[in-house]
Amino acid sequence: MTHSHDNHDHSAHDHGHSCDGGLFHHHHHEVVDYNRAFAIGTTLNIVFVVIEATYGWIAGSIALIADAGHNLSDVLGLLLAWGALYLSRKPASERKTYGLRRITIMASLTSAVLLLVALGAIAWEAIERLAEPQPVAGMTVIVVAAIGVVINTATALLFVKGQHDLNIKSAYLHMAADAAVSLGVVIAGVAILLTGWLWLDPILSLAIVAIVLIGTWHLLRDSLNLSIDGVPAGIDLKEIRAYLTGLPGVERIHDLHVWALSTTQTALTVHLITATPVGNRFLEQIQKDLQERFSIDHATIQVERADEESLCLLDREQCV
Repeated sequence: MTHSHDNHDHSAHDHGHSCDGGLFHHHHHEVVDYNRAFAIGTTLNIVFVVIEATYGWIAGSIALIADAGHNLSDVLGLLLAWGALYLSRKPASERKTYGLRRITIMASLTSAVLLLVALGAIAWEAIERLAEPQPVAGMTVIVVAAIGVVINTATALLFVKGQHDLNIKSAYLHMAADAAVSLGVVIAGVAILLTGWLWLDPILSLAIVAIVLIGTWHLLRDSLNLSIDGVPAGIDLKEIRAYLTGLPGVERIHDLHVWALSTTQTALTVHLITATPVGNRFLEQIQKDLQERFSIDHATIQVERADEESLCLLDREQCV
């Protein structure tokens, strides 16, 4: 049903924060340009991969060469998130009326899966080393791992303020996980040199995997939820329903839907049944309230009159 029972105001579309040049500004999350952060982080990690692989070859350390391969996968993760951010800003078209914003959700979901695979590989290797403990391959490994701690921590800090955006959060988790693993190598390496306890390395690796797994699981869960048009985390549908039904002149509502346009932008559609005609100011105020109170960036509102027979095809119990 695309028309209204009110001749003047049949619908209102909020092209605020979700549209280029919009009037509204998000009050909950600061808009940050992460292009520079991605450029710096990618460059630092590519340099580190080259350093790690080179010293791994010189020291004859398979562990360093293998870790260089793992860090290369993290570079790909950064490029994936960066590419998704770039594509999400492409303008809408006749065939893609929302643009490519949703690709950020796909990227965060892919990153979560890749991170889980990487954690699984680290855990598998740790279990094998626990069964057959092996000495850390000298001071070279410890020094290179310490460099990894610095680079990965610095990269993670570039994205620490973007945790509300799952796409940015995935980049942060990749870097934070690498920093934690590298720190574990340094601590275990020094402790083994001092005590000779070879089991410290795999035990510490498993502990780090368990800690990182918690954050990764939340990322996977939230990404999956957004990918199937679930209500984004932090948005209470009951509160939104209470707000809408409590508006002056609104007798009831139906066909209320809230979903994610991207990892940072949320949309809403709803039909309002009103006892009296409403004007554009009324609808504009609803849009502002939804944006400021509930972080709804793109609202579409259809108004129907309560004193007329309901002809809306979506005003039925069997309709979602």
